[in-house]
Amino acid sequence: MTKVSFCGISGSGMSSLAQILKLSGYEVQGSDRNFDLNRDLENKNALEKLGIKMYPQDGSGITGDLDYLCASTAVEDTIPDIKAAKEKGILIKTRPELLSETFHKYKYGIAVGGTSGKTTTTAMIGFILDKAGKKPCMINGGLLRDYESDAGIPNIIFNKGDICVVEADESNGSIDLYNPYVSVISNISADHKSLDELVILFQNLANRTAQSVIINDDYDLCRKITHKKLIRFSLKNPQADFYASEIRPLPHGTQYTLNGKTYTLNLIGAFNVANALSAIAACTEFGVSIEQAAEILQEFHGTKRRLEVIGTKNNITVIDDFAHNPDKVKASVSALRQYDGRLIIMFQPHGFGPMRSLGKKIMQEFVANMAKDDILVMPEIFFVGGTVTRDISSADLINHTHTLGKQNSYYFADKEQAAKFIIENAHQGDRIVIMGARDNSLTLLCHKILASL
Repeated sequence: MTKVSFCGISGSGMSSLAQILKLSGYEVQGSDRNFDLNRDLENKNALEKLGIKMYPQDGSGITGDLDYLCASTAVEDTIPDIKAAKEKGILIKTRPELLSETFHKYKYGIAVGGTSGKTTTTAMIGFILDKAGKKPCMINGGLLRDYESDAGIPNIIFNKGDICVVEADESNGSIDLYNPYVSVISNISADHKSLDELVILFQNLANRTAQSVIINDDYDLCRKITHKKLIRFSLKNPQADFYASEIRPLPHGTQYTLNGKTYTLNLIGAFNVANALSAIAACTEFGVSIEQAAEILQEFHGTKRRLEVIGTKNNITVIDDFAHNPDKVKASVSALRQYDGRLIIMFQPHGFGPMRSLGKKIMQEFVANMAKDDILVMPEIFFVGGTVTRDISSADLINHTHTLGKQNSYYFADKEQAAKFIIENAHQGDRIVIMGARDNSLTLLCHKILASL
């Protein structure tokens, strides 16, 4: 039996792979510094219930009988597990390498790419194929609300079929490792890489795709992608292969018309209709009819931290959201603004490099899409360690919003101070939105704010 250890097993990308391998018959173990600090214990318990053994991240679990150690590309060589593996001559595989290996064990691979919408679209495709009886394996970066009752962490769908659906991440270049049967390119916009680099990455993905490439016809850069079988989806162009019209917000979702029939999503925002179109298009390549796929999606409840309503108290609603780049911020805020009520948004940026390149663009989207009375608060940039140049602060970004004319935006040294300000200033009818990526404690903060209202 192949024995594998995961360094940093609590992360959404690592935990999903660990579970897939365990369910496939591997002996799986892992470590995570969050567990050692008594954080993410819900994840630890869920993984242990699947039979995955946990070790402290001190190198003690790195024994000579391991076939290999899987580690995130962000993990540093100084971590004891990595040092121990190198000293013992144990093979170290990166998460992208292992995900690619797993992906290519299946006859039909669906790679979902794009600078935003990947997690939701991947989840939609997996959900449709699962409910249509196609027995997919789906490996995701987000938690699936429709599979929370399953054992383990709900960021996978595991069936012993011949289809595998994954997110193809362009941010670290791992998208280059996939040779899919079907590719989805949800959009191309500013994120971790330049637009020129992104177009090359996505065109190369298309070049390696065997059957068909599904692109968003509403993005100029997507229209530059070439392939022998391009399938286009659009919210603007009636001539696209998949076109949705008559989109309108509902109290708890969105209604749209496709091929003359009206459907409802349990998700807000026109961008989620676009995600749905791309998912439907992908599933038709596997024998699911357009009508069946759209009907199945009416039962889909999304992924956690994507405009997820945590709860309402004293007529104040708390929402948890993963938005962290300009396109995601624009999509989330514009969707929220279709509904009544003032927005109080706490945005926690992550990464000093990304904020140097994208921070001002993100602020511009907040200012452009928030109403005059809406409030923006920002704690300091989230940082998990390592050697980086800290030459930008959230205070600089808040000052930039002031130059753009938004005066009711505020900087705080940490998220606890920001939360205190939010609680003191919220009133009936408000929507409190906690935005940001990488920090698993943001959801806990949502619950704390809700309890204090």
